[in-house]
Amino acid sequence: MAARAKDITVKLIVEAGKASPSPPVGPALGSKGVKAMDFCKEFNARTAHYTPGVPIPTSITIKPDRTFTFVTKSPTTSFLILRAAGAAKGAGEYGNGQPPVGKISLKHVYEIAKIKHKDLYLSGLSLEAIAKQVVATAKTVGVEVLP
Repeated sequence: MAARAKDITVKLIVEAGKASPSPPVGPALGSKGVKAMDFCKEFNARTAHYTPGVPIPTSITIKPDRTFTFVTKSPTTSFLILRAAGAAKGAGEYGNGQPPVGKISLKHVYEIAKIKHKDLYLSGLSLEAIAKQVVATAKTVGVEVLP
């Protein structure tokens, strides 16, 4: 009995509306025998409603016959936090005497939690649990959460 080929999953973070066959998309899919341009066209069409450049976590499932399907998730939590705080990038040393790169309110935390709650892998959690994760991520990237 011959061994059955399995589906391969590739996880990438691709900017909305800006997928191109250049790295990281091209090499990741090309090495699996998938035409990167086919993925790029479909991904860009599916993410056209986002602001261009927003990082979108994407999970691509490649079948043995080299066809593929993909699932997009909401933008990364750190991106949403930094955007709400008006910061260009996170802090490397926040908490060790360094000032925060920005501040967000609990209202921002709740709004980000509502966005993340739509993701299939987080839908089983309560909004409160997701909000706690958002607060922890905010601390990690150097953003202070105000009451």
